[in-house]
Amino acid sequence: MVIDDSKTIRRTAETLLKKVGCDVITAVDGFDALAKIADNRPNIIFVDIMMPRLDGYQTCALIKNNNAFRSTPVIMLSSKDGLFDKAKGRIVGSDQYLTKPFSKEELLGAIKTHVPSFVPVERAS
Repeated sequence: MVIDDSKTIRRTAETLLKKVGCDVITAVDGFDALAKIADNRPNIIFVDIMMPRLDGYQTCALIKNNNAFRSTPVIMLSSKDGLFDKAKGRIVGSDQYLTKPFSKEELLGAIKTHVPSFVPVERAS
């Protein structure tokens, strides 16, 4: 799952992930994401920090405080790479922190690290 208020980021991540065989669910913010998480039970969640209504820290905390989703890996996405931002991400339970713009390798590396069953399958565009 990719949660980001930027259509560009959502599309970029979705395209990269679909090319390697992932089913991708997208959401525009935390509120949009919470219902989709319950319905789809994603294997990993990428969440932007800076979003309207419910930011990435709040979204991550809500996911990690829910027993059904506590073990679901949450990867924070941010254009900030400061120590404070990374620490705050850890405090709310994030499993990893990627700085935007992220590369295909970083995105796939996070999935390989946190979803051991993931095997990328190169698909033609």
